[in-house]
Amino acid sequence: MHFSIPETESRSGDSGGSAYVAYNIHVNGVLHCRVRYSQLLGLHEQLRKEYGANVLPAFPPKKLFSLTPAEVEQRREQLEKYMQAVRQDPLLGSSETFNSFLRRAQQETQQVPTEEVSLEVLLSNGQKVQVNVLTSDQTEDVLEAVAAKLDLPDDLIGYFSLFLVREKEDGAFSFVRKLQEFELPYVSVTSLRSQEYKIVLRKSYWDSAYDDDVMENRVGLNLLYAQTVSDIERGWILVTKEQHRQLKSLQEKVSKKEFLRLAQTLRHYGYLRFDACVADFPEKDCPVVVSAGNSELSLQLRLPGQQLREGSFRVTRMRCWRVTSSVPLPSGGTSSPGRGRGEVRLELAFEYLMSKDRLQWVTITSPQAIMMSICLQSMVDELMVKKSGGSIRKMLRRRVGGTLRRSDSQQAVKSPPLLESPDASRESMVKLSSKLSAVSLRGIGSPSTDASASDVHGNFAFEGIGDEDL
Repeated sequence: MHFSIPETESRSGDSGGSAYVAYNIHVNGVLHCRVRYSQLLGLHEQLRKEYGANVLPAFPPKKLFSLTPAEVEQRREQLEKYMQAVRQDPLLGSSETFNSFLRRAQQETQQVPTEEVSLEVLLSNGQKVQVNVLTSDQTEDVLEAVAAKLDLPDDLIGYFSLFLVREKEDGAFSFVRKLQEFELPYVSVTSLRSQEYKIVLRKSYWDSAYDDDVMENRVGLNLLYAQTVSDIERGWILVTKEQHRQLKSLQEKVSKKEFLRLAQTLRHYGYLRFDACVADFPEKDCPVVVSAGNSELSLQLRLPGQQLREGSFRVTRMRCWRVTSSVPLPSGGTSSPGRGRGEVRLELAFEYLMSKDRLQWVTITSPQAIMMSICLQSMVDELMVKKSGGSIRKMLRRRVGGTLRRSDSQQAVKSPPLLESPDASRESMVKLSSKLSAVSLRGIGSPSTDASASDVHGNFAFEGIGDEDL
């Protein structure tokens, strides 16, 4: 996740007391909570007691006197780096102390009282699931409530996640982020104050070998089947006319397992597709559509002559990546903090092993750059779990204590309608030749960005691969 504190504001104290500085903590560019320095200091002290001072990053010190505007800005930058460092640390970022602090702060900031509410969660095919939850229920609570409503077994919950999406006019989903343990799903979706934003249940793993575990269960099979049909209809999974004919025949026979077996052989099966954006591959300002799956990022683009091509970047060949952001200044060239700024520009840049002994940066400019980064990290995590002989069944942390309210009413997953006819104009995909023009690099460390060394995500799955594997 991308934590930032892009702005501060002066607020009046309680009961007419002295003013204080509030720090707005954003997650993926959206306001998550508003906190004071003293609250963050309290979090730091609690983490220090639990994990020791040597584990924690540096925390900006107290000041005896009121801060000047320059000192307020300096403290904001230091607190932003502190929050990013804690979140990226595997131990600290997953601690209940850190996550519960952010959940409480989110609820207090949005001024949502704790009460029982009905929350709508969508399946990939648009079917709605209504669950009764508390406004203070964390992501895992809501996920378990949805699983209970669907009658999905506990040992399969870890194969699915809740995603925050924005529904477009044509019904397609634009993925914002996967809901995390530090947030309250009801508060996250309602605080956006728009009917466009929804919560969707979708499988959260990338390796299709795990499908076998899910398909053993009736509900798991139906969920996977419904998602696959939906992805094909949206054009996320690439099919030829003959493959479409075979799929439709299997669907008419209600042969769901056979349908999925065939779908597993198709290009982009199980991928997450992002909105159209811009990359500097194979040339600067190239319009592309990015998809994530099967341990790779796929870039589809149209070259001169309208020929559709595809380039694939394996995560094992990415040495590292980072998300950078910049805010364009108005035409005057100057701007006071928080005033007159344009929309934030996000970029995902990764250093890729193009050939033996040749690393090169590739940059994707997209509002969904943070979501792409999250996908990269989860694919790496899955590869490392598999390499160590682990199982994603164990990747879901079960909370200790606490009870889960399970509804008596069960809701079956309905089979989706028959596939629509494929788009006759859809072209077959052609692998992008490694002989295309070299990538035109943009310096991601330039002064126009706010990236720092701590923003770089090192890739433990990186492998040195030679020319023969290009």
